[in-house]
Amino acid sequence: MKNITIAFFLIVANICILQAQEHEHHNEKEHDGRGFRIVGVIGHTLVNNEGLDNVFVPSWGLDFEYWFNERWGIGLHNDVEIETFVIRNAENDEIERVNPLVLTLDALYQFGNGFVITLGPGVELEKEESFYLFRFGIEYEKDISKSFYLLPNLFLDQRFDGYNTWNIGLGIGMRL
Repeated sequence: MKNITIAFFLIVANICILQAQEHEHHNEKEHDGRGFRIVGVIGHTLVNNEGLDNVFVPSWGLDFEYWFNERWGIGLHNDVEIETFVIRNAENDEIERVNPLVLTLDALYQFGNGFVITLGPGVELEKEESFYLFRFGIEYEKDISKSFYLLPNLFLDQRFDGYNTWNIGLGIGMRL
């Protein structure tokens, strides 16, 4: 948990440094924020296992978003954890998880020149047992061109009948 806290603060510090840089103004029309976006994400998930060893699991994500304006959007965020691991459920039974798929439908709110808050319900699907969850997260959009942007993110997924996870990742997004 200490490593995640340190990583989170390093990401925030780098974001603040990037914001402090002087930006060039171009004559091109800036994007208005509306429309569809697609993001590919690579990351790691910390499985917080009560009574068992915590484990970092590699994950891949593919996000589909629609932005109504510069501030508000909705997104279907999909992650697959690409490793087998063991968790404890609410009844204190050990359950093996094999490549679980996490699907969330999130409300997106952008503030502060690129920061995005994500909130939404979801489900973790796996062949043995599935869990409903609620996701809370923060992302930062850093434009690298008119259509592409980098997207570091940090999510907390709280399962209702199971366990919780922290996800940290880096995505590359495209405005369609």
